[in-house]
Amino acid sequence: MASGSTATRQRALQAVGVVIVVIVATLAVIEARGASSEGGARSKLTLIAPAAVGGGWDLVARESQQALRSDGIVNTVNVVNIPGAGGTIGLSQLVGLEGDGQTLMVTGTVMLGGIAQAGSSTTLDDTTAITRLAEDFEVIAVPESSPYETLDDFIEAWRRDPAAIPIGGGSAGGIDHLVAAQLAQAVGLAPTDLVYTPHSGGGELTLSLTSTAAGTVNVGISGYNDFRDLIDGGRLRALAVVAPEPLPGVDVPTMIDLGYPQVDLVNWRGFVAPPGISNSERSELIAIVEEMIKTESWQEAIEINRWVESFAQGEVFAEFIDVEQQRITDLTKELGLV
Repeated sequence: MASGSTATRQRALQAVGVVIVVIVATLAVIEARGASSEGGARSKLTLIAPAAVGGGWDLVARESQQALRSDGIVNTVNVVNIPGAGGTIGLSQLVGLEGDGQTLMVTGTVMLGGIAQAGSSTTLDDTTAITRLAEDFEVIAVPESSPYETLDDFIEAWRRDPAAIPIGGGSAGGIDHLVAAQLAQAVGLAPTDLVYTPHSGGGELTLSLTSTAAGTVNVGISGYNDFRDLIDGGRLRALAVVAPEPLPGVDVPTMIDLGYPQVDLVNWRGFVAPPGISNSERSELIAIVEEMIKTESWQEAIEINRWVESFAQGEVFAEFIDVEQQRITDLTKELGLV
């Protein structure tokens, strides 16, 4: 009876925690939007990063904020972070802002995995597709003190005892998790042998990788930009990058180079808006992003972050999302993650 009561209490506390996150997130968005919609998105725009500060979605939001400000495309641009559940908490908040033509949310492959993992009734079909921006690439990395000098070193040890080597990444079911499961499958391990440790964002993961405390991880998978500074500084060693081509200026072999072409998930980034906005509001948001990607600030961000531009807008982007959601959902089932 006592253990049942404890479990019930824990579930209740978790539910309360989710409710608190949602309430705080809602208040943050309302505060950022302000009381007036006068002047539309050119006057005031809110960018939702559906993750904690320091991760990939946050980086896209901050780089976008800088580009929009630098050329005066939008007068006031605010970034609001709404972390949790592979971006699906942020998604639910966005959908609740029906008819708001002054808010955009960063999205991408990670959110598709979060939706598939949660079996959520709220999907990106419930939003207004604006633009796909660019592709970001995953990196497998270890601390500088790691005995694994190459990916093959790691795989050899992993095959011997997968339970002894937890793999760190972002949200469960997200692209980091899917890449880890793809790699397990490619090297002959059952995806169920994978011990995956989720983190709230790239910042938390890098802290875990660079710590010697108990309970931290010694192998991590995340976007290149989450690890970039630590790789450049020598505190992390990149074993492989999941990209169709080597990244310019980055001396790290691709999965194709290493003989694992089936490990191929690319993390695209884009913007969606709330449902129920008018055609003119959608066109305005698309125009704002079109202007943004032509700025010197944005082009510098593309180069520094090693992104590859892959612009698509409106209905073309919406169709791409539908195809990608089905592919990611099928993959999560195939890999036994749902």
